[in-house]
Formats: sequence, C-alpha cells, structure tokens
Amino acid sequence: MVIIKSKHFILRPFRKGDEKSLIEGINSKEIFRNTLRIPYPYTLKDAKEWLKKTSKDRKKKKPTAFNLAIDINDEVIGGIGFNEIEEHRAEIGYWLAEKHWGEGIMTQAVKVMTNFGFEKLKLRRIYACVFSFNKASMRVLEQNGYKLEGILRKEIRKGKKLLDDYLYAKVK
Repeated sequence: MVIIKSKHFILRPFRKGDEKSLIEGINSKEIFRNTLRIPYPYTLKDAKEWLKKTSKDRKKKKPTAFNLAIDINDEVIGGIGFNEIEEHRAEIGYWLAEKHWGEGIMTQAVKVMTNFGFEKLKLRRIYACVFSFNKASMRVLEQNGYKLEGILRKEIRKGKKLLDDYLYAKVK
C-alpha cells in the first residue's frame, strides 16, 4: 500500500469511511466546472462507486489508473492520480476542496505525485489536459516543470459545449 507523507498532507489510498469528507470536499460547482469526470451534485452513491473503483484498481497487476486521497487530519481534502496508464505514460488529474485553494497544497501534491510516477512507476511521460479557463491548474503544472505542448481545439464535450484542452506534459 502506497502512503506518501509530505510536510502538510498525506497521499494515501481512498478507503471506506472517506465518503463524508469526500462528498464535502468535492461537491462544488467550481470543481465540476474545472474537471471532466466529476459529477455535480456529488452524491453518496458517487462516493461509494469511486471508493469501489479505486479499491479495484489497486488490486490489478497492471492498473490503468492509480488514485490517492489528499489527507489532512484524516479528512479527504482532495484527490490526485494517474489515469490512462499505458506502458511509459500516464495522464495526471487532481482536484482540491475549495476551502484549501491558494494554500500551495496542489502544487506540492503534483510535485510529489510526478516524482512518484517517474521514480516508482517508471513513467517517462506524464501529461495533463486543462480547460482554457482553468488558469490555476495551468500555474500548478507550470510550477512543476510541465510544458504547454499545444491546444486541442474543441477537443472535449462538456454538457452542450465543446471546449479547448490545453495539453501539458513533463518527460523524463
């Protein structure tokens, strides 16, 4: 089981009992707006399905996803992980409860997770797709050495809108 401790938080597997703090932290129109796969409103059913999925992913010999909770004082205040893990590359994704925005937590979490991906998972490329209006996420990636590789025009359908995706990557 992977547990990564930093000065301000712990990255650990999601677990049964996280439902309440997960719902409290993630149930936000702003988080929904800035992410592709997180529903709003975020329900108890969503939380239970997420915990079941992450538990299943951890048991696979060759997982295609690897997600951890960002934990402060035994409460889930965010999530970070890799999706679309394929051989040498993976997509990094993350979210943070609004009450913790601006504290530098996500910048540090992305740093820790990126290092873990390169060192432990032996990835050679980690990438992220960010909506054009999510400037805070772009800053987090740039502060961690990710480079803008391009803009994918009208790449994502979210609701009835087609959105541009800014593709960032870091290679080792």
